[in-house]
Formats: sequence, C-alpha cells, structure tokens
Amino acid sequence: MKIFIAGATGRVGTLLTNDLLQDGHEVIAGARHPERVEKNDRVTPVKFDLHESVAEMTEAIKGADAIYFTAGSGAKDLLQVDAFGAVKLMQAAAKDGIKRFVMLSALFSLEPTKWRTVKGLDGLTDYNIAKFFADNYLIHDTDLDYTILQPTVMTDKPGTGKITVDEGKFGYNPAEDVARTLADILKYQNTSHKIVKMREGDTPIDDALSRV
Repeated sequence: MKIFIAGATGRVGTLLTNDLLQDGHEVIAGARHPERVEKNDRVTPVKFDLHESVAEMTEAIKGADAIYFTAGSGAKDLLQVDAFGAVKLMQAAAKDGIKRFVMLSALFSLEPTKWRTVKGLDGLTDYNIAKFFADNYLIHDTDLDYTILQPTVMTDKPGTGKITVDEGKFGYNPAEDVARTLADILKYQNTSHKIVKMREGDTPIDDALSRV
C-alpha cells in the first residue's frame, strides 16, 4: 500500500515510517519540514501543515491508500493542529476517496468523566478535549474506515513487542510498541471501526490485535 503519515517526522511518525517500510509499504511523509524526512527510495517527503486548507491537504495526500494521523502540537496549538487539523485531514481523505484512516489518540479521550479521576490524566485536560472533538468527528461525522488507537503515556524505553488491550487502565507504553501497533492495525480487518486502548503488557501485538 501507499500510506500517508501526518506528522511523519515526529517521534511516533518516524518509528511508524520505518515499520511500514519493513512491511513492504510505500510512505508519503507529510511534515512541515519535509527536508527532515529520512531519505529512502520508498518514502516521498511532502510539505504538509495542519493549518492549511482542506483543498491543500487534498492535493498533498493524493495517491494514498490509507492515512495515519500521528501529528501533535505538543500542547502549543491544540485547536488548530490536534483538533481542527485532524478534522480537515479527514475531510480531505473523504474528498480523495481514501477510506482507511488510523488515528493516534490518547487513553480515555472519549470519556471525559475519567480525565479528573484517573491518576496521571489530570494535567492533560486541554489535550484530551482536543482529541475528544477530533475523535468524535471521525466516528460520527465521517464515513471513513477508522481505527482509533488510545495508548497510555509513551516512554523512550525499548519496545517489547507485547502489549495489553482491554477496557483501559493508566500505564505506560514504549513509543516503539505504539508505532508497531499502529503499523499492524492495517493487517487486521477486525480493527475497523474500533477504539483500541493499549498499554504495556504480555500479549504479542499481533495476538492482541487479532482479538479486538
């Protein structure tokens, strides 16, 4: 497949690019600074800014078979990037007839009652609000074939290739395992129209995803 990644030069986007290449895919790497995209014959760097119009995004993603949203503003531009930027990319995907859309989100993004009661989430309220609106738009206002991945807090520890997928509990995830899980989502049709909560665990990623 040819796959577009929004946020391709970020921590997860870079790892995801490498995983998708290992799986034999081609990548269209969308980034504000495409010159930072690692050179590879199967990677096409594209200048991509989530402040752009839907029409500009539609042009940037042309030719893709699937889209990943891994971009983030680092809490500096939540409305324009994490919320409305994601929505515009969904609209662009619909205009281009690209059905498969994989969203990197956050644990309990769609459950506001948890934001102040689950330890570790109390300082992420504004971020979760942005994700809440983007994820809700994806589910209720598009016809896209979506998967929303909701990891817990990411770390730079080496990945284990093993995770826990369940109803959710606060914990941690190596970023390498988050990227690998994102890549593997494409292998399983049963992940379509699903919200997948994940944290570190003891189940191989393929086994966990095959059962969601």
